[in-house]
Amino acid sequence: MHKNLVIIPTYNEKDNIREITAAVMGLDVPFDLLIIDDGSPDGTAEIVKELQTQWPEKLHLIERAGKLGLGTAYIRGFQYALEHGYDYVFEMDADFSHNPQDLIALYRACADEGADLAIGSRYIKGVNVVNWPMGRVLMSYFASIYVRLVTGIPIMDTTAGFKCYHRSVLETIDPEKISFIGYAFQIEMKFTAWKHGFKIVEVPIIFTERAKGSSKMSKGIFKEAVFGVLEMKIRSLFRKYEPHQSLIR
Repeated sequence: MHKNLVIIPTYNEKDNIREITAAVMGLDVPFDLLIIDDGSPDGTAEIVKELQTQWPEKLHLIERAGKLGLGTAYIRGFQYALEHGYDYVFEMDADFSHNPQDLIALYRACADEGADLAIGSRYIKGVNVVNWPMGRVLMSYFASIYVRLVTGIPIMDTTAGFKCYHRSVLETIDPEKISFIGYAFQIEMKFTAWKHGFKIVEVPIIFTERAKGSSKMSKGIFKEAVFGVLEMKIRSLFRKYEPHQSLIR
C-alpha cells in the first residue's frame, strides 16, 4: 500500500479546518494529512491539536512563527514527506476550493496510470470555476496562457495549486532550490518538473471559490507571477536539467 500525504498550509482557517480534515480522513483511499500553520491568530493550530486526538497516527501539525510564504510552507511539507517515507505527496487548499474527493483522481493518475505529477486542472476541459467574478476568471485564465507562451510548457492550468507528486519528482527537483516563495512557486515547480522530463498529466476538476473565511489572493500575487515567469525563463537558459526517466511503479 502506498503512503500518501496531503499538505495543507493554513492561516486563519478555523471555519474550515474541522470539515476539511474530516473530509480527507473519510476518503476511500487512505491519506495522511499534514497541516502547516503560519501562526494563525484565530486558533487554527489549536483546533488541529484537538483533532489529533481523533486521528493520532494520521493527522500531523507543523507550527511556524508567522506568515512565511506559501512556497516555504510547501517546501517544509515536502521535506517532512521525504523524511517520513511517503510515496505520493499532495498539495491542497483548506477552504474546499479543491474538492477532497478529487484527491482520489489525482492519486489514480499517478499510482495507476504512471504520471509523475498530476495536476487538478480548471482549464483542461473549458473553464471550470464556480463563484469567481469574471475579472478574476479572465486574469487566471490568461495568466496560464502567458506562462505557456513564455516558457513553452504544455500545461493548460499552469498556476494550479492542487497537485500530486511522486516522491521522485521532489527528490530530483530539490524544492529548496526553487526561487519563488509566493504564487510563482506553483509555476516554477511545474516548469522544473517538465524540464527534467517527468510525465505530467492534467486531471479535470471544478474549482469552487471558498464559502468561509477570506481569500488570500490579490493582484499583487499575480503581478509576482507575471514578472517571475520572465525571470524564471531567463535563468533556465543558463541551467542544465538532467533528463529523468519515469520510474516503473
